[in-house]
Amino acid sequence: MARGRRSNGAEAREGPSSGSGRQYMISVVAKSYGIHPQTLRLYEREGLLKPSRTEGNTRLYSEEDLRQLEIILNLTRELGVNLAGVEIILNMRRKMEQMQQEVGEFVSWVNQELARAAQEGWEERLQEALVHLPPTALAPPPEEKPRRES
Repeated sequence: MARGRRSNGAEAREGPSSGSGRQYMISVVAKSYGIHPQTLRLYEREGLLKPSRTEGNTRLYSEEDLRQLEIILNLTRELGVNLAGVEIILNMRRKMEQMQQEVGEFVSWVNQELARAAQEGWEERLQEALVHLPPTALAPPPEEKPRRES
């Protein structure tokens, strides 16, 4: 098995609060990715991973957690990024995803408004609403006062 990739035979549990699929215990994740469980605990302490917990306080890693772990391992193993850099990169990725979502929502809103405007005949109303003014001359520059010689 290649390092940084999970095996297909990893044990999984259906988490009580997961609702989104399989969840994996720390020992299974550590073995699957070829890392020590303490490394996963460190990533959690640093805020890079946020596994859910059972009532007995056992960590359960979701599919989303595993995708996040793969990104972390790629950054640290393949690109040599330290954990502070990983945190910055992950925060930037989150912000970019949020901005992409906001831009998508804005574009959707603009398209809806344009469609509504076309249906209601706003183009004609907009042309009628514009006030046409004659061109005006630019204001002349202020005259300079003559300097006094001493």
